[in-house]
Amino acid sequence: MRADARRNYDLILAAAEAEIAKSGADASLEKIARDAGVGSATLHRHFPTRQSLLEAVFHDRVEALCAEARRLATSADHGQALVDWLCDLAVHGATTRGLAESLLHTSADSSCEVMLREAGNDLMRLAQEAGAVREGVDVDDLLTLVTAVSLATRDAGDAARLAALALEGVRPR
Repeated sequence: MRADARRNYDLILAAAEAEIAKSGADASLEKIARDAGVGSATLHRHFPTRQSLLEAVFHDRVEALCAEARRLATSADHGQALVDWLCDLAVHGATTRGLAESLLHTSADSSCEVMLREAGNDLMRLAQEAGAVREGVDVDDLLTLVTAVSLATRDAGDAARLAALALEGVRPR
């Protein structure tokens, strides 16, 4: 990438992070371009869709959540590891403006969705092998559940408490 193109990309990303933190996933693309000091065409050249911009903004956060899932996979209690990770995901979604909304409206093959699904699948498999998750529950169900909790609250404590409460239903009877 040329130096000026890289600079524009970085300016757009910084402006997007700030505006999405303030306004959420529906932040004005025109305002983001203005704040970055570039034209709308330049923004769309780097990020052809709103979703591609959202993925770039949230990629590092999602990557950190996936690293946490890998760390939790080494714990002795696989059922609790899955619950802990999902509660962490709910808290991040609730407190990181725009994250839950972007995950809710993303396509199944988006990079962030794929990373979260793979990380969740690994924890889910371990929890199911340990008998800590009942049959018929899949990771997509759980990701949808914690995203819904994230959308219902903006407070970390409430998100963690509600996610933990909801996840009690996935344990074997």
